[in-house]
Amino acid sequence: MSKNAYDVVVRPIITEKSAGAAASGQYTFLVDSRANKVEIAEAVSYIFNVDVVKVRVMNRAPKFGRWGRKRVKRQSAQKKAVVTLPPGQRIEAFEGV
Repeated sequence: MSKNAYDVVVRPIITEKSAGAAASGQYTFLVDSRANKVEIAEAVSYIFNVDVVKVRVMNRAPKFGRWGRKRVKRQSAQKKAVVTLPPGQRIEAFEGV
């Protein structure tokens, strides 16, 4: 792996929707915008010591607002990854949220 695993996975996304998906073995993470699916799978399996079955990636566009006549960026673009684990494996950080 060319990048550090902790540089690829920025943080877990813990919301009501992602907590519901975690019950079925799908976990959501905010990842580096330059990371691909293979690097994300290797990083998650290294950090949490689990096997990864599938990785789905979403690019979120930046949000813009207005400051007078100017158009300004309120939130930068982000990349999210939904990682699917095999049945029987869990990530403890998501449990009890």
